[in-house]
Amino acid sequence: ENIQRGIKLTKNNDGLNLILALNYGARQELIRAVKKICDRIGSSDFDLGHITEQTISENLYTSTIKDPDLLIRTGGERRISNFLLWQLAYSELYMTDIYWPSFREEQLLTAIQDFQKRERRFGKTSKQVES
Repeated sequence: ENIQRGIKLTKNNDGLNLILALNYGARQELIRAVKKICDRIGSSDFDLGHITEQTISENLYTSTIKDPDLLIRTGGERRISNFLLWQLAYSELYMTDIYWPSFREEQLLTAIQDFQKRERRFGKTSKQVES
């Protein structure tokens, strides 16, 4: 009820987006995407040659949302834990020992400053980016 009320109250907002991943698992998301693509193959002139990265992205829960630039992982964990496995391919990862309830503006600014120092290569080497 509270989630539905929150959706109703914020449906016309056009600023920040809050995405709640309740009972979410990236592996299950990928299985669902593959099944959706297979359904298209069986029911149209769509064939295996049409499957691209974009095809997969378009069939994920997050198809209308840009892939994250930065993942901040709190609590000292050094893994992504079945979270946005496809979407995080070129995201920068920032790990902190601080637990989420204690994560504040100061820690967020530190993470952003760290992110700003990074060379975004999107899977390329530094030499490939330079050329």
